[in-house]
Amino acid sequence: MRKNALKPIAALAVLAAALTACSGTSAASDENVVTVYSADGLKGENGDGWYDQVFKDFEKETGIKVEYVEGGSGEMVQRATREKRNAQADVLVTLPPFIQQADTKGLLQKYSPKGADQVSGADKAANGTWTAVVNNYFGFIQNKKELKQAPATWEDLLDPKYKNKLQYSTPGVAGDGTAVLIKAMHDFGGEKPAMEYLKKLQANNVGPSASTGKLAPKVDKGELLVANGDVQMNFAQSKSMPNLGIWFPAREGGRPTTFALPYAAGLVTDAPHSENGRKLLDFMLSQKAQRQVSEIGGGFAARQDVKATDANAVALTKLMDGVEVFEPDWADIEKNLTSYIDSWKSATGN
Repeated sequence: MRKNALKPIAALAVLAAALTACSGTSAASDENVVTVYSADGLKGENGDGWYDQVFKDFEKETGIKVEYVEGGSGEMVQRATREKRNAQADVLVTLPPFIQQADTKGLLQKYSPKGADQVSGADKAANGTWTAVVNNYFGFIQNKKELKQAPATWEDLLDPKYKNKLQYSTPGVAGDGTAVLIKAMHDFGGEKPAMEYLKKLQANNVGPSASTGKLAPKVDKGELLVANGDVQMNFAQSKSMPNLGIWFPAREGGRPTTFALPYAAGLVTDAPHSENGRKLLDFMLSQKAQRQVSEIGGGFAARQDVKATDANAVALTKLMDGVEVFEPDWADIEKNLTSYIDSWKSATGN
């Protein structure tokens, strides 16, 4: 009886071994993949963005295929949070304060890519969980055809001519939308006056938008006159959207201001392909890829030892001339982000 009982067990063992061999083949093919969750802006509208070139070069050099998932900055962190117990992404790229939020939620593991020593301390985590791969600045866009001269101030945007012709992406969902709050709180001198202003601005605002990148085509076509954005994304889009103009709001009587809004990348905790994620992060921070940031992507190199001199780099430097760059208190913003978003919702009725 005992001898016969072993037969089905042995058969199951053989079956299990066969299944393991099959799954091993599948796993081997999966080993040549790296999955990136990223905020929008670095992939070109026509396959001509920085990501397009970098991913193509990376795949050619390593044989590792890049699987790409794009969305708003907050949206990508929310997705990674939902998948925390069964991580699907290997690399997460998002804007502040969402990269800090991802770190606080335990979504990122420590990894310092090759070349990270050339990245400014303000553009990488002190604990080594993320580093900027493309530097960038917050900005606004206008339709140059309809508005020969960009609005100069926040107060200008309250003009009735912008009613249903102005839109900014949703704070808390989009990184650039959250940047609207951060800049308003800085320029107006605090949360309360900023919310009072945004309440007034709501009379002209079309409404929420989960993605900042989707606003530029509307501005280019004249459906909108003004929208928020960021320098890198909008500069790159302007190559195929000739009516886009980039500008920086000032307070009435003040100077135009902006702040750094880098694309920051980190290795996802328990990533299914951690080693491939490390290789991609190294590649994105390589000197070759960093030289392409301005030339192809219309952004600013994250590495301080890469001094771009291409035509785009010259134009970007000119664009930033005379604009005051301030540094937000990211620790405060990450800590109080939910409260600030709630205040904005209350003020605007969103």
